[in-house]
Amino acid sequence: QLSLFRLIMKRFFSTSHSSVDSKEMKKFQLLAHKWWDEEGEYSALHSMNDIRVPFIRDTLLNMSSNYHLGNPLSGVKILDVGCGGGLLSEPLGRLGASVTGIDPLEDNVRTADQHKSFDPVLAKRIQYRSSSLEEIVEECMETFDVIVASEVVEHVADLETFIKCCSQVLKPEGSLFITTINKTQLSYVLGIVVAEKILGIVPEGTHEWEKFVPPEELQRLLESNGFSVKTVNGMLYNPLSGSWSWMESTSVNYAMHAVKSGARGQSSPTDALSEMEREQSSATAGTAM
Repeated sequence: QLSLFRLIMKRFFSTSHSSVDSKEMKKFQLLAHKWWDEEGEYSALHSMNDIRVPFIRDTLLNMSSNYHLGNPLSGVKILDVGCGGGLLSEPLGRLGASVTGIDPLEDNVRTADQHKSFDPVLAKRIQYRSSSLEEIVEECMETFDVIVASEVVEHVADLETFIKCCSQVLKPEGSLFITTINKTQLSYVLGIVVAEKILGIVPEGTHEWEKFVPPEELQRLLESNGFSVKTVNGMLYNPLSGSWSWMESTSVNYAMHAVKSGARGQSSPTDALSEMEREQSSATAGTAM
């Protein structure tokens, strides 16, 4: 009886406080088979790997004293939220990380599973699940060293619930990496009018400007949920070359790195030292990009 009650409560919670937006799911359902077409609708996400993967890798290496040659992220447990077809999960797996990719759309997970099966190494390092973030909270409390949510927060129904869940499944002092789109007039012109309606870089209707998140708002939400924001970098996409680069301005796209605060009352002098080193390294990581 108790387990039935818990199941009912879980169902109630996941439907009433879900960060998954059913309208968004319908949009991505139509494109689920196209994730690995590098010239297709997701070409800009493929080329984004050229900057987002080194940003994640170098930030984590600057925070760690353990370095495995050839597999720099060996032993790191990463949760890729809204993993889609696995475009970011796979390069992180190749760096040695143990990756769990979750996506509420079963067709995306099917595509991701099929693609990783071509590489026996990745097949061992990556597991995919058709699930929302809320659904895994109970079984994955403080499980992951790192969460990546790349091009996801502008599609969720409830951002605060999403951030809370990220905090719950992340270990103390774990890292959260987010890339998303700012809510500015420029982001409306470039992200929707130019990218969707004129150039067709992404399918029309992919984004809703109202759901774009300013970095100040994201930082406030993160800090009120026990995170400390370490780095905010602007990103620029060049549609002519199809490439991404870092820039100072966050007026269109940006990447953010935040660290969950450690367990209270357990800090030591070495913790304080590593915290100082981290802050210095994140400052240099931001300028090195």
